[in-house]
Amino acid sequence: MKRRELITLLGGAAVAWPFATEAQQPAMPVVGFLDFGSAAERTQQVAAFRKGLTEGGYQEGQNVALEFRWAEGQYARFAELATDLVRRGVSVIAIPGSGTGALAVKAATTTIPIVFGATGDPVKEGLVASLNRPGGNATGVNFFTAELVAKRMQLLREVVPAANRIALFVNPTDAENYQSTLREVGAAVGGQQVLVREVATGREIDEAFASIAREKADALFVAPGSFFNTRRVQLAVLAARHALPAIYSVRAYPEAGGLMSYGTDILDAFRQVGAYTARILKGAKPADLPVLQSTKFELVINLNTARALGLEISPTLLARADEVIE
Repeated sequence: MKRRELITLLGGAAVAWPFATEAQQPAMPVVGFLDFGSAAERTQQVAAFRKGLTEGGYQEGQNVALEFRWAEGQYARFAELATDLVRRGVSVIAIPGSGTGALAVKAATTTIPIVFGATGDPVKEGLVASLNRPGGNATGVNFFTAELVAKRMQLLREVVPAANRIALFVNPTDAENYQSTLREVGAAVGGQQVLVREVATGREIDEAFASIAREKADALFVAPGSFFNTRRVQLAVLAARHALPAIYSVRAYPEAGGLMSYGTDILDAFRQVGAYTARILKGAKPADLPVLQSTKFELVINLNTARALGLEISPTLLARADEVIE
C-alpha cells in the first residue's frame, strides 16, 4: 500500500471513530407522563414531578426525556393514551393523579414499569397485590383521599353546625371515588339530609347548583376526583354566588376562592411519584418498591370567603389550619 493511501485510510478511520463511539452511547430514557387534566392547568404538578426526578438524579433534557399525554378531562381517553405511550416504547409510565388512569395503563402493558398516584386503596382497586410487595409492574403513592371523607364532613359540620341539608356532588364516571364517597359520606352524617347530585360535565354542575338552591341546601360537599379539580373555579364561583359554604379535597379550591379544603399535599405526592420514577430508571423493580403512604395533610381556609358568607371561623380551627388565605 502506498504511503499516501495509508495516511488517507488512517485519517478516515480517525474521523469515523468518534461517530462510532457516539452511536454506541445508550439512548436517553423516556418517561411517559399521563394525566387527567391539561398542560395549562397542571404546571405546578408537573414542576413537583420534575423536582422528584431531579432529587433522584434525573434532569429533563440532560439524562431523561418526558413524553406528556393529557386526557383533557375525559376518563374515557385514558385507554388510548396509555396504548399510545406503550407503542412509543417509553421506559416508565408515570400517572401521578389517577388510580383509574393507572388501571388503564396496567391493562395496556404488563412489562413497562408504572408509577401511580391513587386516591383509593391500590389493593382493592387491583393495582397491586399488596402495599409492601406490589408484585407486578406497578407501584406508587396512596393519597388517602377516600379515607379523609369523614374528616372533611366533620370539618364542614364544625364550620356550619346548623346545616341540616348538605348537598353532595359526585361524579358517576369516576370509578375510583364515586362509590367510596357515597359510602363514607353516608356513614359520616348524623341527622342531616344529604342531597346527592351526580355530575360529570360543566353544564351538569350548573344544573346541580340550580337544583340544590331550589331545595335550600345549607352547605356543599364536593367529592374528591380529577374532574372536580379541573372545575374548581366554576365550583368556587357558583358556591359563592349561591352563598353556600363548601368543603373540598385539595388546596387548589380555596386558592381559587372556595371556602376550605382538607386533604393530601398533592404537590408533595407528585414529587414522590417523580422520585420513585427515578429509582426505577436506576434499576429498581416496581414489584419490590412498597406503595408509599401520604403523610402530609393540609387544612386550608379562605378567610375572605368565610367573611363574605357571614361565617365565624373559630380561633381554634384557624389555629389548626396549615394556611389561612386573607
